[in-house]
Amino acid sequence: MVETREREREKKDYIDLSNLMANILRRPDLLLTVAAVLFSTVPASNSIPFILFHGIGDKCSGGVGNFTQLVSNLSGSPGSCLEIGNGEIDTWFMPLMHQANEACEKVKMMKELSQGYNIVAQSQGNLVARGLIEFCDDAPPVINYVSLGGPHAGIAAIPKCSSGPFCDIAEALMKLEIYNDFVQLVTMQDHIAPSGYVKIPGEMTKYLDHSKYLPKLNNERPDQRNSTFKNRFMSLHNLVLVMFQNDTTLVPKETSWFGYYTDDGFDSLLSTQQTKLYTEDWIGLKALDDVGKVKYVTVSGDHLMIAYNDVVKYVVPYLMA
Repeated sequence: MVETREREREKKDYIDLSNLMANILRRPDLLLTVAAVLFSTVPASNSIPFILFHGIGDKCSGGVGNFTQLVSNLSGSPGSCLEIGNGEIDTWFMPLMHQANEACEKVKMMKELSQGYNIVAQSQGNLVARGLIEFCDDAPPVINYVSLGGPHAGIAAIPKCSSGPFCDIAEALMKLEIYNDFVQLVTMQDHIAPSGYVKIPGEMTKYLDHSKYLPKLNNERPDQRNSTFKNRFMSLHNLVLVMFQNDTTLVPKETSWFGYYTDDGFDSLLSTQQTKLYTEDWIGLKALDDVGKVKYVTVSGDHLMIAYNDVVKYVVPYLMA
């Protein structure tokens, strides 16, 4: 009974970023704290604005919107969640390159970002955020970038989905051999967003030949490395990579730090600093790390379940002027 109560108490210390208000309402002390923050007046005239990208199967309204407002008031910086397409469905069915292009055009139209801005991104939203940073021409500069559980080096398993019937369709297609000729024929990568960052260990040749998004984002193809993408990523002032210690969604969870399996298979895992992406510095991650601009953060909790105090410690400081 004591252990049960202890586990329940520990669960209540976390904010589920995909269902923030439901968690807050179950915790009266956090409700009072959040209410005070949400309805307080915080001067933000000299603050750097930020935008937030949510994860797969989510939308800017509801919990994500409340989290954005919470972080905005805690930091004193104006913030907004940038919706791509219709949100929830398009996170699954709009190709990631299209999502990144839409983000690019929206950001360039936001006058408040013209002098520079910060980014907070959740889960798959990180790949849209990085596409914005690397691919977007004539865009305002991104200053600080906070990544919460981002699949930066790819995923080796299908992400969990609980958003209704369209998840069944997406998951059924994802279970096909992702790089085979049939998948190319039906152009799954043009219709199922997560297929753009599935990376099966032991099938690296097929991955590099056929995957459309992640190899470009990570400058993985030797004959197509783009120095502009690298220079744009290297221009960040701070990169905060948050990994969830008990993550059961990202396989492996170390992808949040750009760590991944070896090219041979699932038997061994490379740390960030052991990967070729890092040692050969394909996107400028090592260059940023060498000058102390990369923060590798581990927090307890499952995917996107983050303690309130960790939000204050690892997210808020990088949004303050």
